[in-house]
Amino acid sequence: MAKDIDAAVREVCLWLPQAEEFLSHGSPNFRVRGKTFATYSVNHHGDGRIALLLNAPDGAQALYTKEEPRHFFVPPYVGPRGWLGVHLDKGISWKRVAKLVREAYEKVAPPALSRSLGKTIEIKPPTAKLKPEQIDPLQGKRAQQVIKKLRALCLALPETAEDKAFGVPVWKAGKKTFACTGHGRNGITLLFWAGVEQQSLLTSDPRSSIPAYMGHNGWIAIDVTKSADWKEIEQLMLHSYRHFALRRMLAALG
Repeated sequence: MAKDIDAAVREVCLWLPQAEEFLSHGSPNFRVRGKTFATYSVNHHGDGRIALLLNAPDGAQALYTKEEPRHFFVPPYVGPRGWLGVHLDKGISWKRVAKLVREAYEKVAPPALSRSLGKTIEIKPPTAKLKPEQIDPLQGKRAQQVIKKLRALCLALPETAEDKAFGVPVWKAGKKTFACTGHGRNGITLLFWAGVEQQSLLTSDPRSSIPAYMGHNGWIAIDVTKSADWKEIEQLMLHSYRHFALRRMLAALG
């Protein structure tokens, strides 16, 4: 099979001594001895980028982003710490990507491991393009079916509207979000406010989890990648709507 960017990223990051991959906030990260040197970011929060975020040497971010903005950018969150964003789908050579990954690795690796490095790996560039659903899982057939059904349920309620936040569809009661979609590279979720006191009960079901960022406020995520209990989902949606809706909206709901 032809190699895609996913495979090329793993090849260029995992050849390094004691490098390992782990998942953080839905994105593959690469570390050595507990220190992260690279993050693979695909359409993070709907930004459309296919990129490597690298723990670059001091001064590299300012130099590369100024001289070559087509290939480099300042990434969110880690950018203020000097990390460098590298566009992987805009023509940069993979020989150069390998060199930049090596520099990021050498910044955090123990000196003994850095000294053990030989010649930088040379890989064949990827030839297979990522499928639309690999870039944005919500574009897949299953996701579109789920969104269509949830949309109909949400928009049937008084004074609701659909919007987008961080690249995903959300539904609002007035100005407040009461339902939204979410995804990782391998799954589709629906998110609703349930209340902190209900979270432990709901997460006894393996399909449910407490989402990052929103979980501390009482939100719950339901995995609908393969199947969905729409009676349960409708109950969660109504409970969330009632929590955020104004009195006149509740009166209209009946």
